[in-house]
Amino acid sequence: MSAAYPPPQQQYTSPIPLRRANLGDALASEWTKIRSVRSTLWTLGVMIVLMTGVGLFSAMVVSAVDAEDGMGGDPVLVLGFTGVLLGSLCVVTLGVLTITSEYGTGMIRTTLTACPSRARVLTAKAVVFFLLALTVTTATAALVAVLQTAIVSGAPAATGEEWLRATVGAGLFVALLGLLSLGVGALVRHSAGAITVMVGIILLPLVAAMFMSYESMSEVREFLFQYSIPSLLVAVYADSGLLAEGGPHGWTPLAVLAGVTAVVLAGAYLALDRRDV
Repeated sequence: MSAAYPPPQQQYTSPIPLRRANLGDALASEWTKIRSVRSTLWTLGVMIVLMTGVGLFSAMVVSAVDAEDGMGGDPVLVLGFTGVLLGSLCVVTLGVLTITSEYGTGMIRTTLTACPSRARVLTAKAVVFFLLALTVTTATAALVAVLQTAIVSGAPAATGEEWLRATVGAGLFVALLGLLSLGVGALVRHSAGAITVMVGIILLPLVAAMFMSYESMSEVREFLFQYSIPSLLVAVYADSGLLAEGGPHGWTPLAVLAGVTAVVLAGAYLALDRRDV
């Protein structure tokens, strides 16, 4: 008797249409990642608390004295600077963790297997993180600015451009600083190391300038004061940075920070493409 063989099975056809993955798919993946991890909630939550708490505390202190004397002729929106500077450290941390956390857990291998285009992965991370940081920071800065204006009476009225710089400008500055952190994280690939580097970038130039007391180093000291991160952020709010005059101000600090961020991100793209994971 001849052996009975089962009939050949039909080839399975998936009802889901097959197509090539694109940037939209990478963006959706990164958005799912960044909104589903606890680090995003904690870092942005602490940032909102710092910006709101420090901003309102500053406004109440100024309102307790004569507003015109307390503000020195500056609009009340300048009071938001300290809270934004402290809150930016949270965004810096999130920017680093956006990419280094995947290296720490080994998840980056899965990510690059699902999306072999490394440039597309980094682009998706950068776009999602930048838009999230920009939206949250701008909304919080606008809320704080409105509350400060309501608390402090008698201070000089802010112009439309000053309102724009204190809200959208501050949001862009913090988002760019976070994007710079993401680029540093892609280069260093270690959370603690990248955060340390970013804290040094933010604080070291200012601290070094404070100890340059010799006259021969006056030009270097002035440069560090004008182009340190805190001074650039002050210059977004006011007509000058930490020095009484000179240096970038207005929208120019954003251009300076954007240039530095672009250089670091270019290095990150190159390193991600050429280095093993």
